[in-house]
Amino acid sequence: MGCTFKIAAAQIAAAQTEAAETVAARTEAACCAIGVMAKAPRAGFSKTRLCPPLQPDQAALLSAAFLRDITENIAQAARHAKLAGFVAYAPEGQEALFEGHLAAGTGLLLADGSPLMPPDVRGFGRCLLHAILAMLARGHDAAVVLNSDSPTLPTAVLVRTAAALAAPGDRIVIGPAEDGGYYLLGMKAPHAHLFAEIAWSTESVAQTTRTRAAQLGLEVVELPVWYDVDDQAALARLLGDTTTQEMCNGLLPYAAPFTAAALKRMTLREQGVDFAAE
Repeated sequence: MGCTFKIAAAQIAAAQTEAAETVAARTEAACCAIGVMAKAPRAGFSKTRLCPPLQPDQAALLSAAFLRDITENIAQAARHAKLAGFVAYAPEGQEALFEGHLAAGTGLLLADGSPLMPPDVRGFGRCLLHAILAMLARGHDAAVVLNSDSPTLPTAVLVRTAAALAAPGDRIVIGPAEDGGYYLLGMKAPHAHLFAEIAWSTESVAQTTRTRAAQLGLEVVELPVWYDVDDQAALARLLGDTTTQEMCNGLLPYAAPFTAAALKRMTLREQGVDFAAE
């Protein structure tokens, strides 16, 4: 166990060194990389928590639309900040399934958690840390992991994230989700402790991450709270946000045109899906 930890720590240190050495030689690379944590859209494997009310093929269609909108949103934010967009995916071997579902220029990064990691980084935390390491290893000054469940996230939030990470000094940026998790986490170095001993998919994730950052002496930049589309109530909210845009937390939701089109094709209300009680 001790040997494994030392190897993992050495890998993390090497990634930090490689990223720092690349900065001096880089002239065109974006300063901040954003990796969307995603699986390829497939019926029976995508957005299963939305089934019902969706059918598996509808959930896969919606998953593909989310990916297109989120990566297009990153591309739009890149017009106002130095950003590069990626999809950090798992498992290996499904790269072709993303074709046609991503904005032009979006890269693919394997993030299956397979490299050696500190022993207290487990589960989804391994995938997140793998994505952070991969983006920093490409020479970016900062790395951000972003969920694939928030297609209406305001573009301004992504621009604000890049600005916070471009400022001098070490810090993290966290975008808390309404369910107690986070939709976004950004950093300048691969702080493995941020992913250690986290009870993933619980309401304590964001707060535990803040505690980990405090233990490391890191400044925490808080973004506005946003929502994940992972249940019927959130799906109803998404229908509203893609039909009539209204300000939320002082921000205008991203229009998410591909998601809006997918929802329109599904004709959920016409099929008898009742959102009135949500």
